[in-house]
Amino acid sequence: MNAYRNPSRTPLFVACVLASALLAPSQAGAQTTTSPPPAATVEDDEYVEQAPTSTEQGQTPIDEAFAPRDRAEWVRETRRKAFQDTKWDLQIRSFYLDRYKYDDTQSEAWALGGSLGFKTGYFRDRFAFGATGYTSQKLYGPEDKDGTLLLKSGQEGYTVLGEVYGEFLINDDTRLTVGRRGIDTPYLNRNDARMTPNTFELITVQGLYGGDEGRPEWRVGGGYVDEIKERNSDKFVSMATDAGAPAGTERGVYALGGNFKMGDLSIGAIDYYSDDIINIFYTEAKYAIPLGEKLKLALAAQYSDQASTGDDLLRGTNFSSDQWGAKAELAWGGALFTAAYTSAGGDTNMQNPWSGYPGYTSVQVEDFNRDGEDAWMLRAGYTFPWIKGASVYALYVDGSDPQSPTEYAKDEYDFNFQWAIPDGFLQGLLFRIRYAHVSQKDPAESDLDDVRVMIYYDPPKL
Repeated sequence: MNAYRNPSRTPLFVACVLASALLAPSQAGAQTTTSPPPAATVEDDEYVEQAPTSTEQGQTPIDEAFAPRDRAEWVRETRRKAFQDTKWDLQIRSFYLDRYKYDDTQSEAWALGGSLGFKTGYFRDRFAFGATGYTSQKLYGPEDKDGTLLLKSGQEGYTVLGEVYGEFLINDDTRLTVGRRGIDTPYLNRNDARMTPNTFELITVQGLYGGDEGRPEWRVGGGYVDEIKERNSDKFVSMATDAGAPAGTERGVYALGGNFKMGDLSIGAIDYYSDDIINIFYTEAKYAIPLGEKLKLALAAQYSDQASTGDDLLRGTNFSSDQWGAKAELAWGGALFTAAYTSAGGDTNMQNPWSGYPGYTSVQVEDFNRDGEDAWMLRAGYTFPWIKGASVYALYVDGSDPQSPTEYAKDEYDFNFQWAIPDGFLQGLLFRIRYAHVSQKDPAESDLDDVRVMIYYDPPKL
């Protein structure tokens, strides 16, 4: 894998000039988490119930890209003052994963680790910097059961400085970021569903406009991403190499996109271009319809298009593929019922080399995005009113036979229980257990079982 390369080299400077010239108010990433939000949080010592969501761990919806989840957080960060407002973040994680695969092999590990990071306030109201270190250490992991992605290949622990960056305020609504950092967009995100997230070497400009006092909200962003540190790695490598291009191929990714939100309507699009590697276009629209005091119907549609570019270095030949999907959600009090459908086509499977896959039927194990594959999903979730922070969901996905004669239809059943303790002496503790069963309709009718137990602890902010 590639060693670290100086971030001041020519492509990054070119990207900085391009982003500043073309995108004055924009960005390609932000500080939102890619995991579903907890069932409840505490703000200013007041318990606040969160709306239920069907977003899978490791995914980033486009209307949550480019900026923090809400404008209030953006404003709080913008107004912080240098050292006296430096924000420290500590999280402790313990994660156990056990997967019995279709070929009767097993991947199993138990890891302990987490992260420690900081971000300063703004010096002279213009410049801030931050850094985050991550670690994952083996508690249990037989060498013949590798592959959980909780540890490095060979069941080895690791420690890495995953984020080191500077952030510049162009104005109160626009930020320029340079360095190594996590970002969140549909096809370029942290994919934070193991011990540590993806982080990237990049230059981005991000903007958040409106969204207060009933005004429309615009989230826009763009920039250049040069390298990636995968979630179970301690090395940064070229985006092209990570996507699967031959070793030594050094190409980055240019990204440009935005999202418009007004009330319950949201429309967004983003394009990712890597010269000689791949171009990915993604768009999504959402609209919610209140049906009563505690009843709301939300409708959504998405479309992805992927194609090879230039000299076709990724596969040595040109390719194209696409997938569209539709989703309906009915929220009733603490319950959320979801139905979704996706259909993939083209001449190859859909790809997501730098993120969790954003498809509506992408769930715990399978993405259901193979060429010619159609999939239906039914999901039901519930947030318990009598146990603060506790929620549960179950889902079923029925996938069809893909185009390839050597691949087979699959069905997946998932169950998830989560308890994010919002107050008391255990405040900041999250317990989550996930189980998935996948049935593959091959001649041997082989199955896969996946069990995950996660304990996260976020102590009070330092």
